[in-house]
Amino acid sequence: MSASQPLPLLKRIPPGLWAGLVWFTAALGPIVEFVLVPPRQGYSLSYPRHGLDPLSAKLLLAIAFALVLAGCVLLRRRTSLGYGLLLAGTVASTLAWRQDQIPPTQYLGVDVALCYVAAVRPRRSSLIAASAALATLPCYVTLRLGLGVQDSGVIPEPYIALTVAIGWLVGNSVRQSQLHTEELHTQAAAQAVTAERLRIAREMHDTVAHSIGIIALQSGAAARVIETQPDKAREAMLAVEKTGRETLSGLRRMLGALRQADREADREPDPAADEAADEAAAGSRKPAPLHPAAGLADVERLATTTTAAGVRVEVWWQGRRRPLPADIDLAAFRIVQESVTNVVRHSGADSCRVTIGYGEDELTVEVRDRGKGTRADAEHDTGYGLIGMRERVTLLHGHFAAGPRRGGGFLVTARLPLPAATATAATTAIETKAEAAAG
Repeated sequence: MSASQPLPLLKRIPPGLWAGLVWFTAALGPIVEFVLVPPRQGYSLSYPRHGLDPLSAKLLLAIAFALVLAGCVLLRRRTSLGYGLLLAGTVASTLAWRQDQIPPTQYLGVDVALCYVAAVRPRRSSLIAASAALATLPCYVTLRLGLGVQDSGVIPEPYIALTVAIGWLVGNSVRQSQLHTEELHTQAAAQAVTAERLRIAREMHDTVAHSIGIIALQSGAAARVIETQPDKAREAMLAVEKTGRETLSGLRRMLGALRQADREADREPDPAADEAADEAAAGSRKPAPLHPAAGLADVERLATTTTAAGVRVEVWWQGRRRPLPADIDLAAFRIVQESVTNVVRHSGADSCRVTIGYGEDELTVEVRDRGKGTRADAEHDTGYGLIGMRERVTLLHGHFAAGPRRGGGFLVTARLPLPAATATAATTAIETKAEAAAG
């Protein structure tokens, strides 16, 4: 949700424009110097003053300009075709001037295009492109030998080959750097998912410990009053059963999703990592507290604290508020907490709205603001907050979405399916009463 930063000017210019500027500058210079301007004492063997007098030469040069222009336009969308047209146009320009060699300055446009090809295409494709550029050079050497031309200067082909190699190396280095950056992002995202799962495991540990504490207290109370107050004992045992069923259901949902994710990852077992994860999930083997973990009941307190910090938080409740399974209640609060934190840190907004909707079969959480964040920036923020929220929702078999709003700002939406807790509790109560009556 950080503010979107514009790209530097050099990166906003299309690659075809760079290649076109270099090529057309090198192509138009000799025309202006040796054809258009008044005759001077200087002359050029590569660009004779009357070299473009024939109509065929002018037509061939026009074709060369058209090929290069089309290649520059297509370089980004159809890289291989655009590069091939630019190379063909370069060769055609030498035929128009009736040259037996390619001037090094004229080949710089091809080098720029090759650098882009090596930066965006796989290594095999870029090597083929470099080979095509190098393959044209021996043809000119063979042409000069066949015509018996005596070179009075330095042969340009080795220097042109060196510029081709440099262009490919620069582009390939850029591509390797991009691949390395993407790999680092992938690793960081995987580490964020692992850290979020460990956090969920610790929270689940606290929730289970709290549930076991409730079961112990209620069962103890039932044992003490079962003979004197059987109704109270029955209520206590119903509470024990309800707490046990909810905790077991939450564990099944969480462990089932985690096992499925582990099967998809298909990783080799690592005893050291598993032991470390078990220790983290067990809370470093410290006694677990018997108070419940944070949940939607703490949203109002979170809103008050955030408002005092300078960002006003409006909380809207929809539907009939009722107790939720501990894992869903905690996940919903964490989503609200992380979203509000992102608003404070990244959006630049002075307010946000939190909407929590209790449906019949799902819980909906929405956090919206009118800041200046974008989804791409939020996906790559240093905290990887959206990745953690998506992981929580995925483990609960829900739906998560985050992105810019149409009217401006950012919107985070999470939909968490709810188990039929009410119907299960009612059925359980009826079955328990029937068994008690039968007994």
